[in-house]
Amino acid sequence: MNAEKKKVRIGFVGVGSMGQCAHLRNYATLADCEIVAIAEPRQETAKAVARRYNIGKVYSDAAEMLKKEKLDAIVASQPFTRHGVLIPELLSAKIPVFIEKPLSSTIESGEKILKALKKSKTWIMVGYHKRSDPASIYAKKEIEKLKNTGEIGKLKYVRVVMPSGDWVANGFFDMIRNDEYLKDLPREPAPSDMDEENYKKYLGFVNYYIHQVNLIRYLSGENYKVTYADPNKVLLAGTSENGITVALEMSPYSTTVDWQESALVCFEKGWVKVELPAPLRINTPGRVEIFKDPGNGKTPETLIPQMPWVHAMRQQAQNFIAAVRGDAPPLCEAAEALEDLKVARQYLKLLTGK
Repeated sequence: MNAEKKKVRIGFVGVGSMGQCAHLRNYATLADCEIVAIAEPRQETAKAVARRYNIGKVYSDAAEMLKKEKLDAIVASQPFTRHGVLIPELLSAKIPVFIEKPLSSTIESGEKILKALKKSKTWIMVGYHKRSDPASIYAKKEIEKLKNTGEIGKLKYVRVVMPSGDWVANGFFDMIRNDEYLKDLPREPAPSDMDEENYKKYLGFVNYYIHQVNLIRYLSGENYKVTYADPNKVLLAGTSENGITVALEMSPYSTTVDWQESALVCFEKGWVKVELPAPLRINTPGRVEIFKDPGNGKTPETLIPQMPWVHAMRQQAQNFIAAVRGDAPPLCEAAEALEDLKVARQYLKLLTGK
């Protein structure tokens, strides 16, 4: 086996619920990936997970793992309030790092991570898995094509709707938990520009809606600013750098055993719609529908392409491995993810006046 065909050696930092069920379960099935070691302070859980996935080494902390193992990349599934504390330490290894969304819990901690990243001369891929859903990928390509050809006019509007619902979709069915959750691990400091009450509101918004904040940028292809925050906390509206109107509808209704997230990208004479499955649903892609009504006597048409039976979390793992190999760029790097935190801060200021 020549050098470029060797398996990518991965170290996992954290094998809690998301670490196991959103990430490790998927990486363990990739032929070109080898999970070399786990770093996890909950040792009974770590050992049981290692046995299930045939992982050779278990460490109680990341520093020890990095010191003793030769790795090509790190997957660090951690609470985002720990990123500003942990990620600079991981970057000292000077290898690519995958983290869950968002970049951090504050703009200040995010900027700290970017400074450490610049020093490390490597990169971070932030886990906005919706970019890896086959439906999102297909829609993005179609949107870019329609923007370039102008066949149904200019891009005018991007709307994302995310009702609260069953995002787990029984995705934790095989989770191992042999130790209690650790509550006293070091966390990022609170931001200097928010009091405790507003910081809690900010964390709540970021935790629930930062995926959708990012998805608007991904589908539109542009940064944007928030111009309106509905006092009822249902609607966020804004304008992109080239004048596209954007909107995020936050839990206008709720479901109990379903997930009904969607995105609508409107042109002057048609639209592209994406419906996304629950984040932890397995082997289920999203759905794309494209409508074109170019006029001038041409027959309007609706296209519903069939997506492959691949779920976003697995495709995201494949995309990270491809980026580590140098075969493709990381789907969302740290600098862009910082923009999401800035959008969240703009929204909170308009909502609360603080």
